[in-house]
Amino acid sequence: MRHVGWIAGAAAAALVAAGAITYAVAEDAGPAAKAPTADSADAGFARDMAVHHQQAVEMSYIVRDRTKDDEVRRLAYDIAQTQANQRGMLLGWLDLWGLPKVSADPPMTWMGMGDMPPGEDGALMPGMATNTEMKKLGTLQGKQAEILYLRMMTDHHRGGIHMAEGCVAKCTVGVEQRLAQGMVDAQRSEIELMDTMLEERGVKPRD
Repeated sequence: MRHVGWIAGAAAAALVAAGAITYAVAEDAGPAAKAPTADSADAGFARDMAVHHQQAVEMSYIVRDRTKDDEVRRLAYDIAQTQANQRGMLLGWLDLWGLPKVSADPPMTWMGMGDMPPGEDGALMPGMATNTEMKKLGTLQGKQAEILYLRMMTDHHRGGIHMAEGCVAKCTVGVEQRLAQGMVDAQRSEIELMDTMLEERGVKPRD
């Protein structure tokens, strides 16, 4: 509990700010502005990060049912709420821009990584967990579930940071760039927190 109080406040602030961010994007991409194209970094990031976030939400809700540890449950809830809200904004922007939510191009094409080998066992993008890992998480209880979740989410955040940094560098819609930078900052802080939580459980993050 002592580690995650500030995260709860940050998550609440993000939810409150969502309407303002969406409104700002509406102004940026309104009738007088040129909306991003389907093959733009803005659209690619929105599509790919929406998929990436969805898995984080799923694994967070799985672990909440597999442990009674208040600290882990609170962290998982905050991550789920924050990323579900951000996912809604990303998909909403695609609607606002009149762009499809899926693409025939491979994931990460907008980052120049479309030729990377297909992800194994459902891990479509860097940091994503495999289907086998997700199933295993759903079979564990207590400390074992906590450790696997913290390791998986640390990997997930590392991949998410890489993508968000790509948007900061390549996206053209200002509020989307700022949201991406906010993801980088928040997820780096959460990785530090999860490192501490893993240390308290006598293990280290995966290399």
